[in-house]
Amino acid sequence: MVAANYLADVLKAIAQPTRLKIIDFLREGEKCVCEIFPAIGEEQSNTSRHLNYMHNHGILSRRKDGVKILYVVRHSEVFQIADLAASICARETKHRTRALKGK
Repeated sequence: MVAANYLADVLKAIAQPTRLKIIDFLREGEKCVCEIFPAIGEEQSNTSRHLNYMHNHGILSRRKDGVKILYVVRHSEVFQIADLAASICARETKHRTRALKGK
C-alpha cells in the first residue's frame, strides 16, 4: 500500500480548479505552455506555477522543443481519477437537488 501522505500529496496535486482545467485540456495530448494558459483562461505565470507543481508531484511530464516547453499527463489514470470525481459530483448534485425538492 502506498503511504497515505504520498497518496494525499498526489491527490492534492490534482485537486485544484486550475490544475483540473489543465488536466482536462491535456486530454488531447502534449501541449505547449503557450497553448495551455489561453485555453484555460489563466495568466501565464499562474499556469506555469501549477504546471511546475504537477510536474514536481509526478502528474505531468515535460520536455523542451527549442524555446517551447511541452507538457503531457504522465499517467493516463489521472484522467480516470478526474472522471470518477466528476461522476461523484454529478450524482451528489442530483441527489441534493432531489432532496431540496422533497423527492
